[in-house]
Amino acid sequence: MQDYLFVYGTLKRGHCRAFALRTQQFVGVARTAARYRLYDCGEYPALVADPDGRSIEGELYRISPEIYPTLDELEGVELGLYHRAEIALLAPYQELTSIGYLYDRPVAKFRDSGTRWP
Repeated sequence: MQDYLFVYGTLKRGHCRAFALRTQQFVGVARTAARYRLYDCGEYPALVADPDGRSIEGELYRISPEIYPTLDELEGVELGLYHRAEIALLAPYQELTSIGYLYDRPVAKFRDSGTRWP
């Protein structure tokens, strides 16, 4: 069984944590439904759900669920930094169930990053 993972920051190709997905299948560039906001935390971004949000650009991967523990560690899930959640995507991926990491801390002090990071 495989899952779909939407990434929007340091896990994207060419970024510092892309190594974690090197054995997974890159599907393509994808955009979320306009239900999210993206914030620049400096060295990494924060994606949060927002009913008045924007469509965020990122990448879609087909992954093996066995890599979730590695990804969870990289994303600070146990530290309460992020949690996994379903991410709504636009065409041509709107029918897929995609997972991504949403930020769990306050974002008021961070700059809005628009529709992509960096």
